[in-house]
Amino acid sequence: MQFPSDVVRVLKTLDEWSFDVFALSESGTSQPIKYLGYDLLNRYGIFHKFKVPPATLENFLVRIEEGYCRHRNPYHNNLHAADVAQTIHYMLCQTGLMNWMTDLEIFATLVAALIHDYEHTGTTNNFHVMAGTDTAMLYNDRAVLENHHVSASFRVLKEDDCNILQNLSKEEFREFRTLVIDMVLATDMSFHFQQLKNMRNLLTLAEPSVDKSKALSLVLHCCDIAHPSKRWDLHHRWTSLLLEEFFRQGDKERELGLPFSPLCDRNNTLVAESQIGFIEFIVEPSMAVCSDMLETILGPINAPTPADVPPMSISEQTDASKAKDGLNLNCDVQAKYSIPKPWVGCLLENKTRWKEQALKDAETRAATQNDSENSQQSSPQHS
Repeated sequence: MQFPSDVVRVLKTLDEWSFDVFALSESGTSQPIKYLGYDLLNRYGIFHKFKVPPATLENFLVRIEEGYCRHRNPYHNNLHAADVAQTIHYMLCQTGLMNWMTDLEIFATLVAALIHDYEHTGTTNNFHVMAGTDTAMLYNDRAVLENHHVSASFRVLKEDDCNILQNLSKEEFREFRTLVIDMVLATDMSFHFQQLKNMRNLLTLAEPSVDKSKALSLVLHCCDIAHPSKRWDLHHRWTSLLLEEFFRQGDKERELGLPFSPLCDRNNTLVAESQIGFIEFIVEPSMAVCSDMLETILGPINAPTPADVPPMSISEQTDASKAKDGLNLNCDVQAKYSIPKPWVGCLLENKTRWKEQALKDAETRAATQNDSENSQQSSPQHS
């Protein structure tokens, strides 16, 4: 497949946390899934390892891209899918998570990221349930959109010219499908708090054993809600797009006589405050748990072997023994394995900017209210 030169230039920054997917779209004739998806699967050697015909992968990616553009959503579109796929690539590549995974798990994880919002309607699960849509009826009001994303994507995969799984064994296909289903269904926000609670509890165990499916599901979920943890200019742009999508849903709710869903009333939504709350109560805790999980998983893999550790002098051994006794630890003294966390600084900066904006917005509202009250007081009174 031929890549435009501008696309090649942008893809050189694919390993960066704050990769600019908007620049990719603008340089690639608005086909970020096609180019980013193809490049990612190629980087991980998926073509060779699973005998994926390049033309078939291109067909599949084009079909998935078309599905994302079907409803012309401001936010849940092909750009968002490409952004999430790039973010999960960072998690696999830059933290070393890929070293814990099989090739098939990497394949499934990348595909899950690419299809996780396929044919999104631009409305929430709650809207589907309240409006009694056909999709809600089909999936009995449970994870309505997420079920559709997976089901519709696998229907595409059944078509001969799009079947990138055609050379998998039956066992490989079953494992691939199960993992993709688990990961995409776990992006339903109604599972968010329980998902974090379960992982927190697991990590408190003396010797936690983290299930592959649950771990990768949490990683995808975090990547799905990660835009507030990216560079400010990217996060601010994503926020504007998401709010416009919410407001369009609010317009539909008004037309249908339904109550407004949170953040969907375009005339009564406090943008800055909503983002501060989302960062503090959703994104920061999610990234913290995900970081702890990754370090727990990857610590043993990256633990130095005896040959890597230089012998300590007698004085160093004594100091280490004192440190261990003082902390009441029952383990050898060694630094905890740490992954890179570029999102920490971005979250702090973005939250600070939103707090500054919230103060300005409050001052503007107060001034407007005072002007309104003064206008009413100065108007002539009629008996």
